[in-house]
Amino acid sequence: MYSQALNTKETAADTSPEATRFQARIDAEDRIEPNDWMPEAYRRTLIRQISQHAHSEIVGMLPEGNWITRAPSLRRKAALLAKVQDEGGHGLYLYAAAETLGVAREELTDQLLSGRAKYSSIFNYPTLTWADIGTIGWLVDGAAIMNQIPLCRCSFGPYARAMVRICREESFHQRQGYEIVMTLCQGTPEQKAMAQDALNRWWWPCLMMFGPPDGASEHSDTSMRWKIKRFSNDGLRQKFVDATVPQGRYLGLTFPDPDLRFDDESGHWRFGPIDWDEFRRVLAGDGPCNRERLEARRKAHDDGAWVREAALAYAAKQRIAA
Repeated sequence: MYSQALNTKETAADTSPEATRFQARIDAEDRIEPNDWMPEAYRRTLIRQISQHAHSEIVGMLPEGNWITRAPSLRRKAALLAKVQDEGGHGLYLYAAAETLGVAREELTDQLLSGRAKYSSIFNYPTLTWADIGTIGWLVDGAAIMNQIPLCRCSFGPYARAMVRICREESFHQRQGYEIVMTLCQGTPEQKAMAQDALNRWWWPCLMMFGPPDGASEHSDTSMRWKIKRFSNDGLRQKFVDATVPQGRYLGLTFPDPDLRFDDESGHWRFGPIDWDEFRRVLAGDGPCNRERLEARRKAHDDGAWVREAALAYAAKQRIAA
C-alpha cells in the first residue's frame, strides 16, 4: 500500500544453487536476516518498499500536523500530537530496517526530497476540516492496518519486527479516528454534515491506497513468491471495504458510491469502478498537495541542518575523548 509506485517487473528468476536454497528457506517460512545471502532483486525490492513506506510515514505527518494547534480541545491536541510523533517513530524504525540492506539513510532522504522516490498517494490530499483528521484515522489508518498486519510475517526479519510495533500503534490511531467521527455524527447536524463531507472526499482515495488492480500490478507475483507481501492488492481492498462499510452505516453515513451493494451470494460488499486515471495522476506528481508536501519536507530538512551538524560534531568530540 505504501509502495504504490513499485509497478516494475524484475528480471528473470535466478536459478543458481544459492537462489534455489534461498527460495526453499522462504517456502519453509524461515526469516531472512541482513547477513544472509539473498538475490539482488530481493534486496532491491525490499529497499524500495521499506523506504517508500518510511517516506509515507514522514510525509503523512504533514496533513495532520497542520491541525495540532487547531484541534477543538486540549485533549484532542494532545492525542493528535502523540499520533504525529508515533508516525515520526514509524519512519525511524523503517529507515533503520532499510539501512540493514546496505543503503544509507541520507541516500533515501535525498531520493525523497529530489522527487525520485514515491510515497503513498493518499498524503497528497488536503485536510480541510477537523472531520478530515477523524476520517484519516478511521479510513487511512484502517487501510494501513489491513495492509500492514500481513507484513508482520514478511520474510525479511528487520521489516517484520518493525511492523509488529507499528501495527499496534496504527490500531490505536484507527480507533482514535473512528471515535472522532462518531462524536461528530452524534453531534449537531452541521457536525454530522462535516463528517459526511470528509467521507465523500476520502473514500475513493483510500481505495486507491492498496495500489493498482492485480492485473496491472506487475511486481505482485514476485513479492508474494518471496513472501514480502501475503495478499494481492484487490484482495486487501475487498477486505477493507467489507470491514469499513458496516462501520460507516452504523454511524449513519452514506458512502459516495451508487454501485455499493451487499452481495448475498459471495458475502462481500461490491463497489463501483475506481478512477485509476486520478491515481496515476497523483502518483506522477499532479495531486492537490504534491508540491506543497515536498516543499514542506525540503524546508524542514534545510531548517534542521544545524541539528545534524551539531550531532556529528558531538559524536566526533566523543570519539576523540575516548
